[in-house]
Amino acid sequence: MVVESLETEIDTAVRVVHLASSLCVKVQEKLHLPNGGHVKSKDDDSPVTVADFGVQAIVSWVLAEVFGDQNLSIVAEEDTETLSDADSLGLLGAVSNAINDALSEAPKYGLPKPDKPLGSTEILKAISRCNSVGGPKGRHWVLDPVDGTLGFVRGDQYAVALALIENGKVLLGVLGCPNYPVKKECLSNGCNQAMKTKSVPGSVSKGCVMYAKRGSGQAWMQPLIVGGIPESATLLKVSSVDDPVLATVCEPVERANSNHLFTAGLANSMGVRKQPMRVYSMVKYAAIARGDAEVFMKFAQSSYKEKIWDHAAGVVIVEEAGGVVTDAGGKNLDFSKGVYLEGLDRGIIACSGQVLHEKIIGAVYASWESSSL
Repeated sequence: MVVESLETEIDTAVRVVHLASSLCVKVQEKLHLPNGGHVKSKDDDSPVTVADFGVQAIVSWVLAEVFGDQNLSIVAEEDTETLSDADSLGLLGAVSNAINDALSEAPKYGLPKPDKPLGSTEILKAISRCNSVGGPKGRHWVLDPVDGTLGFVRGDQYAVALALIENGKVLLGVLGCPNYPVKKECLSNGCNQAMKTKSVPGSVSKGCVMYAKRGSGQAWMQPLIVGGIPESATLLKVSSVDDPVLATVCEPVERANSNHLFTAGLANSMGVRKQPMRVYSMVKYAAIARGDAEVFMKFAQSSYKEKIWDHAAGVVIVEEAGGVVTDAGGKNLDFSKGVYLEGLDRGIIACSGQVLHEKIIGAVYASWESSSL
């Protein structure tokens, strides 16, 4: 495969995810103060925060400044309907403050900043610019401003996820994981309190940003630094464990859109001894790319449709770090069909390597007939 240079694209994407992650850290800290945060419910009852809208506006504004907004296509989760409600003036004000506070710091991240603070109209325009539905042709930026919003609200794991897709292929992915320790201290739910320690302004925080370019054979991690971009990055490599008995398996925390019963049965049939690592958001992909876990399995309930922004960035990072991601039939995920991952065979399986992946695919086939899915 010919590797495109994409230098400007990946440089801009990494920088804007650092900036967006910094906004998220500040908003999350405020959420846990008395009367500190705005959390609103969307129609599907998932919480939406200042961070969701703030990140989407910042990423949209920066991409438009760097690449021009003429043919800019951004696929993202939020729309302006909630913010445009008459009773949402307080939320819009909080979003505006967070955005302008973050953009004032943009030059520290090597990014442009507006001549003057953005007004409500400009902010709503930036958010609503992200109205593309993707598809098989052309170049599309894909953003999940806060993946794992419940984790974010609860002071737990979440991710800022940005990917670039061209003609249905993911070219690059960036994951900002503000609560994921740079050092392999811990990830399991029992360690959440250790992750909630506040960073000192100007110091290295507990989070990190991971990124990869398709075809490079390399995935990288930088520490999340308050107020700037670090000078160096660490090469990521998946775990060498290929025996299911020794593997650590990640799965979603929420039962609503994932069948924990089936994954538990599957893990048992393979002799997995360790308790599953239940983690919010695409941090699961980060854990595999860095070698902290070996397997991520997700088998959604039949009514649930996977969205491209929940997987694109994580998939390319895991694959370039040496891992494998397919559906449960062994086919590559198809990002060319628009907003949804259409044609998925049962579920998604991400593994640290080919040998382990093949064992799990085999176990899925053996277990599927006896399951109630």
